[in-house]
Amino acid sequence: MLRRLYNWTLAKASHPHAAWWLAAFAFMEASFFPVPPHPLLGLMCLAEPNKAIRFAAIATLGSVLGGLLGYAIGALAYEAFGQALLHALGLAESFPKAACYLREYGAEIIIVKGATPIPFKLLTITAGFIGMSLPVFIGASIISRSISFMIVGVLFRLFGAPIKKFIDKYLGLVTLGFVALVIAGFLAIALLGGGSTQTKEACETNPHAVRA
Repeated sequence: MLRRLYNWTLAKASHPHAAWWLAAFAFMEASFFPVPPHPLLGLMCLAEPNKAIRFAAIATLGSVLGGLLGYAIGALAYEAFGQALLHALGLAESFPKAACYLREYGAEIIIVKGATPIPFKLLTITAGFIGMSLPVFIGASIISRSISFMIVGVLFRLFGAPIKKFIDKYLGLVTLGFVALVIAGFLAIALLGGGSTQTKEACETNPHAVRA
């Protein structure tokens, strides 16, 4: 399933409307789609490096708009739809901890996410669920997504071919590593964020009371 989704995503890189596909994938990934838009962004940047900044900007805009959909799911439809979605994506167990950290550190968590493998959709849905300030959410999302996509654009421009070959050959291992790094991402947040040691310990050991 993952391989088919991945191959289908990469096929869109040569589509005449590839930029629109990139925006669509970035939008969907921020709220419900399991495959990140980075492979498509990388191939597009590799094919036309002079447009790398434009492509990264398109991905950033699409992801921020998709993040608003994720926010709406968390705020307005968590019980009806959001909870089942997180279960389907394998993120249900991470949700209470994400809610705990977002309540304590707010925008810092979303910005730091740009340097960690925490799924953005987990944070967007959780931010809506806890009622995070919408302007703060949007501002933090713009910073986070800009970091994420600009880094990918530069890396693929410089080292695109070797990176693509590695992903093609080791997609399964990359996916497993991504899942494992989600846990590491929360540890990174605990180290980079402010706040009390007691709060960090509470989020790690007893995060399930997610409603304040």
